[in-house]
Amino acid sequence: MTGPTAPRKVAVALSGGVDSAVAAARLVEKGLEVAGMTLRLRAKPDEPPVPGPEAIARAGSVSSHLDIPFHVLDAQEAFQRDVIDYFVAEYAAGRTPNPCVRCNRFIRFGLLMERALALGADALATGHYARIRRIDEGYQLLRGCDANKDQSYFLHALTQEQLARARFPLGRLTKVEVRRLARRYALPVELHAESQDVCFLLDGDYRTFLAQHAPETLRPGPIRDASGRLLGEHHGLAAYTIGQRKGLNISAAEPLYVLALRPEENAVIVGTANELGRDQCSVEDMHYVSGEARQQPFRAEAQIRYRARPAPVRVNPMSGQRVEVHFDQPQRDITPGQFLVLYQGDVVLGGGTICEAQNSVL
Repeated sequence: MTGPTAPRKVAVALSGGVDSAVAAARLVEKGLEVAGMTLRLRAKPDEPPVPGPEAIARAGSVSSHLDIPFHVLDAQEAFQRDVIDYFVAEYAAGRTPNPCVRCNRFIRFGLLMERALALGADALATGHYARIRRIDEGYQLLRGCDANKDQSYFLHALTQEQLARARFPLGRLTKVEVRRLARRYALPVELHAESQDVCFLLDGDYRTFLAQHAPETLRPGPIRDASGRLLGEHHGLAAYTIGQRKGLNISAAEPLYVLALRPEENAVIVGTANELGRDQCSVEDMHYVSGEARQQPFRAEAQIRYRARPAPVRVNPMSGQRVEVHFDQPQRDITPGQFLVLYQGDVVLGGGTICEAQNSVL
């Protein structure tokens, strides 16, 4: 079988953007009973709401245009706990988080899916560019067919139970085809507007958010080289990430890059491009899409960031939910806190959080 069993009633997570709108329209066109759902994530009196009133209004307009029910549900407490608090804590620990993975796992396919099922839906659909394939053992998560828009990386933490109820109507489409369909359906959305990567960073700058909500993460400290020599002063560990070159404000004979962040010393460690590469890393909280942890070493391709090129690796399972990942070729920006996602071809095997990069001079 090529996909999950067809549901009768589907809830669609509507963001107010073109992707989720087309996902809903395709399901309506198939004759399914569809309902639109939007989560209110933040609505503090002294801050702009997330999503904004314009986005909620567009989602409502799409629902009206498609003649489907529309629900706005509150998720502020869960979003604060599972996404915002995680985001701040990771930066405070000198790591670089990816809140979108957490949001998909706990909010979209956690809380929202639970609400959708409680309202009588059989499944939850989103506008993600990814695919699901049903096999004898359960469900596989696959890359979307549009390589430029594939979002399977953000979905690697979904469980078999979540995949069984998830639907991705855009998985086999390209962005160009989605915009063409939006015109054909005459959907009331902006065809060329892209949703913001991190929805609660309203100006796109996480440093501004941290300065307002967690100023302790931006405490100045020393910039040192690998030998410990003092080279300058940084503006707070949260303002830097592994591989960063710009913004160091250090005069040197050759370009310097961030090699590591040391929260115990509140220090940024820098070095040359030759010092930057690492050929292995440790990954914690490893999750396998199949639900069954690997016990023996295996080969795969790893993405260390959303837009990173997949790199051939050997994976050695360790105790607990930890694995050691050995890269065939050194990688320049293996970053603690980011998610490492494993693939075999288009199939997502799973992923976890990078906790340490090795083969280091540090």
